[in-house]
Amino acid sequence: MILLTPDLRFALRANDISRRAVACFGQPEPDPVPVVKFFNPVGAATWLATELFEDDDTLFGLADLGFGCPELGTFSLSEIASVRLPFGLGIERDIAFASPHPLSTWAEWSRRAGSILGAERLLRRVAANELPPPSHR
Repeated sequence: MILLTPDLRFALRANDISRRAVACFGQPEPDPVPVVKFFNPVGAATWLATELFEDDDTLFGLADLGFGCPELGTFSLSEIASVRLPFGLGIERDIAFASPHPLSTWAEWSRRAGSILGAERLLRRVAANELPPPSHR
């Protein structure tokens, strides 16, 4: 599977360029929605990426390796692509992933739930009006 299509790569680069541009003018950093979701098909690891740096390898976003403490930070596309799993599998891209929620909301709810997958379930319940909406600090 191709982890980043040209369109996804373009959107991730655009977010990085936007963040750097506003930083030059002392503006608050943008809080984009995640562009892409990667996951381990036989484990709990999940990544949500919002930016791709100029080196075309370093991604910024929310990483959850399945230990109960999702973290904002950078991770390597080439390292994710090089992971070899049982049954000849590798890390995959969720081709159906789309979110209206900015990365800060994902981070907040992932920390509350202990995982990105737990946050995804909670945010679906919010969308179905089963839970109150996420707070925006």
